[in-house]
Amino acid sequence: MKNDKLQSDFAKAVEFVNNYTEPLPADLLLKLYAYYKIANKNFSNPGSETPLINAFKANALIQAKNISREQAMKSYISLVKREIPQ
Repeated sequence: MKNDKLQSDFAKAVEFVNNYTEPLPADLLLKLYAYYKIANKNFSNPGSETPLINAFKANALIQAKNISREQAMKSYISLVKREIPQ
């Protein structure tokens, strides 16, 4: 997949998720969170005011830590297509 197309597809998937109004399972949201952070090279600590939420987010990032930025974008897109009704 060409990088420009990958970037475009990733941006569309992110926009779709951001505009999605139905509730999504927490495990799906955590995976999307981790892939999004890696894809955007955002390595800051989770910023929730709730320590438990921060722990879950940190754990999701640890589980996905060995994937590349490109793979994170592909995984995000794939997860959206597979798990969220279009």
